Amino acid sequence: MTVLIDTPLWPKHGTVWSHLVSDESIDELRAFGDRVGLPPRAFDLDHYDVPVERYEALIADGAVPVSPRELVRRLAASGLRVSPRERRERRRAPSD
Repeated sequence: MTVLIDTPLWPKHGTVWSHLVSDESIDELRAFGDRVGLPPRAFDLDHYDVPVERYEALIADGAVPVSPRELVRRLAASGLRVSPRERRERRRAPSD
């Protein structure tokens, strides 16, 4: 099991954000998110967006810090990465 977190660099809503991913499975990622109390709305198809304020605590809970480039590389290698095109298409698709 490897849950990865990248350096908090992504500005939005008055803070900076990290991405939290699994290089194993979405189920593993969701279980980790549930265990550490991440809100469901923070999940975005293949990752969680987490504010800088949670960064150190998530590492203490077992997330492995990596660079943004390494996070994307490992997510893509796992086959779990949702491309920007897929992300747009899924957001436009009507709910079942």
